[in-house]
Amino acid sequence: MCSLSILQVLEEASFARALAAYPLATVSSNCLTPCRTLHSSPQLSHVKQTPQHTEEEVGAFTKLIEAMGFTGPLKYNKWKIKLAALRMYTCCVERINYDEFFEKCSLPDTLNSWFLVAQLHVWMCLVRMRQEGREGKYMCRYVVHSMWEDVDQRSKIMGIEAIDRKEATKVMTETFYAAIFGYDEGIVSDDSILAAALWRNLFNYQCEDPKQLELMVEYVRKQMQFIDALDGDDLLLTGEVKWRPLVEANAQSILKVATPTYNDTGL
Repeated sequence: MCSLSILQVLEEASFARALAAYPLATVSSNCLTPCRTLHSSPQLSHVKQTPQHTEEEVGAFTKLIEAMGFTGPLKYNKWKIKLAALRMYTCCVERINYDEFFEKCSLPDTLNSWFLVAQLHVWMCLVRMRQEGREGKYMCRYVVHSMWEDVDQRSKIMGIEAIDRKEATKVMTETFYAAIFGYDEGIVSDDSILAAALWRNLFNYQCEDPKQLELMVEYVRKQMQFIDALDGDDLLLTGEVKWRPLVEANAQSILKVATPTYNDTGL
């Protein structure tokens, strides 16, 4: 990753500096209070035993009604996929060292910062699962559902009033789908486009250090390579995702996938 392209991102983005305070200003002040005790909540780790998956045949009629907007049978049991989706979201919460992200990226220790880091990892999971056909798209919906349930729970624990919680969730929802759009564009483009998406959506227009942007671009690239190599059926049935560290003990060459085939439909 060339530092010059990162510097160009910072220079070309200067016109948007006036927008820097907008996302933070529209989120309830309670969402900006320290939330270190909420970074590793164990409440999502208890997954009940689930029935074995069953195969479901997909015929011509099913394909027809799907094209008309109706849901057809899936390859695996829906309940199994829902639980796998919960587990996948849990991996985005429990297996990430949020303190390290806050330190390396100079992010404030707040619920909003926690959400920005979490949504980046949720997005990477969504990109991977959208490659798994109808089952993957079905799973994506429940990964996102689990995320909003968790955000609501953490907001309640922090004592945010219902009216403020509703407004904050609305802002976070808009932020999330804007981030999805930007990250999707960045992952299939060059590093400067991905860096710009990270600057807007992770750093909230507040990054002045090109090395921080470079670190995060490399992180996303290597992480996507890693989870792209995971078996799709295993992900659908277990939701088990492991993450490479933010800073590698032994640096490796980080390269883009030669011919990405990301599918941005289905959410």
